[in-house]
Amino acid sequence: MKSIPTLLAASLVAFALPAFAQSPAPAAGASDAARIQKLRERIRTDPKGVVKQNLPLTDAEAKAFWPAYDECHVKLDGAQRRGNRAVVDYVNAGDNVTDANAKQIAKDLLEANIDEARALKACFDRVAKVLPGKKAARFLQIENKMRALVRFDTAAAIPLVD
Repeated sequence: MKSIPTLLAASLVAFALPAFAQSPAPAAGASDAARIQKLRERIRTDPKGVVKQNLPLTDAEAKAFWPAYDECHVKLDGAQRRGNRAVVDYVNAGDNVTDANAKQIAKDLLEANIDEARALKACFDRVAKVLPGKKAARFLQIENKMRALVRFDTAAAIPLVD
């Protein structure tokens, strides 16, 4: 029987990669693991390129969209950094996590997630003003799929609190 992380990764391949259908097809015989690793790398190194490749825009739409995208990512990235800080605090505490420490780290992470959700909503609202509804929704889907993969990788790497 496959492990839960393996099943989750396979699910992400099944559901995340079709959203990036405009991406070049992987080499014949490439495994799901290789495809998802390639996607991880693109998300890490060129998230804007992933969006650009998967969100067809007219020249006029692109002119209005990309400044909105850049503005959105300032807020989204700030929230993500706060969440990352909470994760780093947990990892750095190692076996010395106290109850109070664990509660504070969990609180910090939840607050970062709330801030990220607010920033994502504000981002969608901003993008929806400059793009047709379907394209704004597609942008949100692309962002959510990229964030889901990053969250999966983070969750898989962090041990449960003892």
